[in-house]
Amino acid sequence: MTLRRRLTRSRGRLVALAAVVVVLLGATAVWISREDPAPDFQVEDGFVEVSGATLDTSLYIPSQTPAPAVLLAHGFGGDKHSTEKDARELAAAGFVVQTYSARGFGRSTGKIGLNDPDLEVADARFLVSRLASRSDVVLDSPGDPRIAVSGASYGGGLSLLLAGTDSRIDALVPVITYNSLAEGLLPNGVFKGAWGGFLYSMGVDSVVSSSDGVAPASLATPVSGVCGRFTPEICRAWTEVATTGTMGPETTALLRRVSPLTVTDKIKAPTLLVQGEQDTLFGLDQSDANAAQIPGPVQQVWFAGGHDGAYPDDELRARIISWISFQLRGAGSNPFGAFEYDVQGNITPEGIPSARTVRADPAGATRRSVELLGDAQTIITPPGGLPAAISGMPALNSRLAQTPWLSSLFGMDLPGQQAAFTSAPLESQLLAAGAPRVRLRVSAVGPPGDGVLFLKVFDKDPNDNRTLPGNAVMPVRLPPLPADGSPVEVDVELSGIVRPFETGHTLQVVVGTTDQNFRTPTTPASYRVSLVGPVSVPVVPGAPTSSLLPVGQLLGILGVLVLALVLGFVRRRRSPDVDSSLSDTPLVISSLTKAYPGGVTAVDDLSFSVARGQILGLLGPNGAGKTTTLRMLMGLIKPTAGEIRVFGSLITPGAPVLSRVGSFVESAGFLPHLSGIENLRLYWAATGRPAADACFDEALEIAGLGSALSRRVRTYSQGMRQRLAIAQAMLGLPDLLVLDEPANGLDPPQIHAMRDVLRRYAAAGRTVVVSSHLLAEVEQTCSHVVVVHHGHVIASGTVSEIASAGGASSFTVDQPVLAASVLGPLVTAVEGSVVHADLGTSSIGTAVSALVAAGVSVERAGPRVRLEDAFLQLVGEGS
Repeated sequence: MTLRRRLTRSRGRLVALAAVVVVLLGATAVWISREDPAPDFQVEDGFVEVSGATLDTSLYIPSQTPAPAVLLAHGFGGDKHSTEKDARELAAAGFVVQTYSARGFGRSTGKIGLNDPDLEVADARFLVSRLASRSDVVLDSPGDPRIAVSGASYGGGLSLLLAGTDSRIDALVPVITYNSLAEGLLPNGVFKGAWGGFLYSMGVDSVVSSSDGVAPASLATPVSGVCGRFTPEICRAWTEVATTGTMGPETTALLRRVSPLTVTDKIKAPTLLVQGEQDTLFGLDQSDANAAQIPGPVQQVWFAGGHDGAYPDDELRARIISWISFQLRGAGSNPFGAFEYDVQGNITPEGIPSARTVRADPAGATRRSVELLGDAQTIITPPGGLPAAISGMPALNSRLAQTPWLSSLFGMDLPGQQAAFTSAPLESQLLAAGAPRVRLRVSAVGPPGDGVLFLKVFDKDPNDNRTLPGNAVMPVRLPPLPADGSPVEVDVELSGIVRPFETGHTLQVVVGTTDQNFRTPTTPASYRVSLVGPVSVPVVPGAPTSSLLPVGQLLGILGVLVLALVLGFVRRRRSPDVDSSLSDTPLVISSLTKAYPGGVTAVDDLSFSVARGQILGLLGPNGAGKTTTLRMLMGLIKPTAGEIRVFGSLITPGAPVLSRVGSFVESAGFLPHLSGIENLRLYWAATGRPAADACFDEALEIAGLGSALSRRVRTYSQGMRQRLAIAQAMLGLPDLLVLDEPANGLDPPQIHAMRDVLRRYAAAGRTVVVSSHLLAEVEQTCSHVVVVHHGHVIASGTVSEIASAGGASSFTVDQPVLAASVLGPLVTAVEGSVVHADLGTSSIGTAVSALVAAGVSVERAGPRVRLEDAFLQLVGEGS
């Protein structure tokens, strides 16, 4: 169910917010697919009867069988449709894939038991047995299929519980999931109220979907009062936690029963634990606990995402498929080591994590002590716990970080409620990878209140800007404090983080009394707090294996000097291949293909060309292969097959002809402490070309930033950064300009101005390629269009040719009623003196002749330009 449709059924602000989380959390399949490979499999939909429920299932069967199987479970709030794209990728890689809607979700009946061993786990065991009965599934022995199980969040917990109770599981990939549901939702006994509210709302207002978006009433489990679709036991536990903030013995036992920690010591199958570093629901400690308890072969991957951020990208997703293939088929080699993690710098204004991947040996983990400065300080818990400190917004942190004024609120502590302890500037980089530890000394000043504090670790730069890594907060429930004010000491392990604290930065530990994302104490209290000794920071040294930095971020982080050296080197390289017959053709793409390991094909045999003076719109739905194509065009990634030629020169990484191309693809990396104009000048200086060739005046006119050009880029909004990036791409007035979603973040007047600029730019004999999802803007700006779907070109031509495909035409006449009667059933609409008709295979000339013969005067006749309708029909989403 889409976000728009969920919001139209709003049942208050909490349910509306929960609908957002359904998209971000409930649709947490193993991997969110960007590129949808061409299908080479069949799908069988149906319903399966299990004890106390009917499950809605889909089975993906590859062209070559028998094959190993994968059981794919969805995230909380989702259904089988949430995993559809992931299932398609696995099926394309040659696996039989079983997806289904868990009981209580989608069109499946039954009550939600939070992965109860007798309910959801038993259902999964039944589906494994069902796969074992099929002739198209490889068997290890009768009744024992060769099978892997995977899922994210709720589905990841199911993966662990199933593998711990069913010895037939041969491999498992739990993603961003939990070890202990109690510790995940109530760390140190303090309730994550915001996350709990979201999850409860998704259980009460569970997603119900089908092929037409509406489930038959007979297949939808009815909502039962305040319990929604939860079992009575889960409902009682929720009520206790939500109203008291604590767990009684029955709730504690129940949450333990549905947690993987009860069976992890029985898992013998190879396990790949994939956990997010931006995750305020299930932190890195949950993955560590699973790894420590599983006796079988275990590998861990920490990536720059999670419930609060992005999900595994193309490369990681393809490696996971390769890992499953290695485990089930023995094909290839193991693509992962024992442990690897992403070292994330910052989230770009576009919400893209900039990171590099480090492969490490957990046995080499050490700790580095950092002395913190600061005397004992007094902090208070205000009556009612309000106002409360802000550490972020669950599930939305990385997206909200795209808006500077919103991201500045994260880590906002309130006067009188927080005590800060700060280190001296670091003399060398400190790469934290895990949970820091501190020893806290606390005494009560007056009545001790509820005895709960919140600890955070900040990265503070030389300009006093603070970053809260992963928006991580650790609550601490204090032991009883002496009434006479004597202090007690408490050892605290903070939330796990991966963060490079750079040279010159300081590390700051903050102890607070409130946090809006937790059940904050309401009884007024006052504490005297200090730290005993240094903070102990975990360090896991390793070797970098890859960079996930977008090119723009690479420029900003590595610096302009490195770029100048690289450009100086590539300028001296000779072009390995030049076709002189294409020297005047800006762009020719021939049989271009990009495939990733594991069967993911992003671009498949793509071919088209662009002539001088054209503005070409590259259109396609999400996952069509547009951005991948543009990245290959810029030499950022290598194609698997085919070629790209710019003015006859073959594109390779660093090809000299790229100096004739200006680009803005994915994101632009600006140095935040410099002004906009300083960034542009430094960028141009790095190219080594004369300053007179930069055409700064034209670029600045395009930017339209006025006096903001003299401000530091860190103060820019997303739209301002977008305009500056477009201006940077146009420096030097390149012969070929490549822009990926240039209108993002621009308001209507700015989009109108950009449209005029691009038209003038192309009128001067230059060429523009624009990838955009704004069809109306493409229709008004572009002269030509290429439509891409599943990595293929499915249509190309002028805008009017594409828009009028199928015979849609318009006639301006003096007698519209008579004209409509002449054209009869071909008429689709009459708007004043204009008659719209779908002529099908008939020509416009034939229709005009018929109208004139009937006495109708035709003032104007031609194709009816409806690019949006044509686009939706081309990609199979039209009515």
